[in-house]
Amino acid sequence: MEVKSWVMFKMLKQWFQDAFWKSSAGQEPETSYSEVEFLKEYYIPDYILLADSEVKQGYGIPECPLIVFANSRSGGQLGGEVLQTCRKLLNKNQVFDLVEREPETVLHQIFSNLEKHKQNGDIVSTEILKRLRIVVAGGDGTAGWIFRVVSELKLTKQPPIATLPLGTGNNIPFSFGWGKKNPGTDVQSVKALLEQVKCANEMQIDSWHIAMNMKDSGEGSVELPQSLHPVHRASRDVKLNNEGFRTFHGGFWNYFSMGMDAQVSYAFHSERKQHPEKFKNQLANQRMYAKFTCVQGWFCASFLHPSSRNIAQLANVKIMKRPGEWIDLHIPKSIRSIICLNLPSFSGGLNPWGSPSRKKLHSRDLTPPYVDDGLFEVVGFRDGWHGLILFAPNGHGTRLAQANGIRFEFHKGAANHAFMRVDGEPWKQPLPVAVDNTPVVIEISHSGQVSVLATSTCPSNSSSTPFSPRRSYKRSGDTEEILVEKKNA
Repeated sequence: MEVKSWVMFKMLKQWFQDAFWKSSAGQEPETSYSEVEFLKEYYIPDYILLADSEVKQGYGIPECPLIVFANSRSGGQLGGEVLQTCRKLLNKNQVFDLVEREPETVLHQIFSNLEKHKQNGDIVSTEILKRLRIVVAGGDGTAGWIFRVVSELKLTKQPPIATLPLGTGNNIPFSFGWGKKNPGTDVQSVKALLEQVKCANEMQIDSWHIAMNMKDSGEGSVELPQSLHPVHRASRDVKLNNEGFRTFHGGFWNYFSMGMDAQVSYAFHSERKQHPEKFKNQLANQRMYAKFTCVQGWFCASFLHPSSRNIAQLANVKIMKRPGEWIDLHIPKSIRSIICLNLPSFSGGLNPWGSPSRKKLHSRDLTPPYVDDGLFEVVGFRDGWHGLILFAPNGHGTRLAQANGIRFEFHKGAANHAFMRVDGEPWKQPLPVAVDNTPVVIEISHSGQVSVLATSTCPSNSSSTPFSPRRSYKRSGDTEEILVEKKNA
């Protein structure tokens, strides 16, 4: 009898605990009480998330409040599975599918509610504003989308962003220690990821603005990536603001590239758009990408790639190393691909800039690459064989420059089009024909910073973040030995 009474007591206690959570959170308790206790660290109440909601008392202050975005179309079915698991573990109203809800609308609503409740003296809203973190699960394009939206909100304190790898290349997540492989989607794996997000360190990275100017044909045939948008004025420079021109602006955080690497990416994305059933998981995607690398002639560029489409023949290129001082950038005639690189990860975790020795840095007036120094690295490649050198120790592309800005002015009649991409999103850009007197101009300039979350295995280096690995250089021929110094106690 005593055993039965004890069992009944435990069952009633569990029922009251679940009922309390249901009434306070406004949703069905889909997890066990032990999981609910754990997840209170991340929980955001509905009155902060939903429009026109009144403040409700009785909520504790979460240690690490989270907003989760995931692309249900990323990683085959993994994006949807991540969403499903997160909605089980968190308030379902703090988890958003980017296919269904645009982050601009979501974040504007949440921050409007937080500011309103803060002004009315709500302590929970005040603390959530200080502690809020954002998680985005998707490819590099999805991560860049959230970076752009957060930057455009012009918040006094930006919430740091964790990027979970659900794409093919996953260069942005890899740059901050989140890995390249798609994560597990079961309850335990997601809980472990949330714990990593809670323990991750904040790091500032540079944001780069792209301004593109081209003749307004009125056809609307150019399918630009979502990171580029039409505007009335593209740049403070009068050369990029003329009547009869269409101007676009956008941004990137990892890289801008042009040439054969972007051509391969464009073929891959076009095929995926037409036949999504062929792209079921990360491994299948990577195999398909390798196939297009061969089919598009990246390894036979000297035979299949017209020299007229080499970078030096396509455009005049100028760089800015100091504000207001534009100088010509010499590009070897053999270069078929050019990359403006902000993070140390490209093409699935490879570093095109490499690790130049102290001697080379000094002789070429270069500085160690940091993600927050207001400079990007400009690298060139001849063909796929040249790219394979990145797999070798100390391998790197042709280091062209470090710059605070760059401008491409495309020649008339050099080619009908050029392939370009920003943070994994490619497009086919029409170029001026011989009889056309309207150039296409692309200008890249520094545009502030965004806050990200980095793990202890982060390969990126920051000039200002205390936890970031600091580089010390030992001269050893032309090779640099990078010594990671432990953070001082």
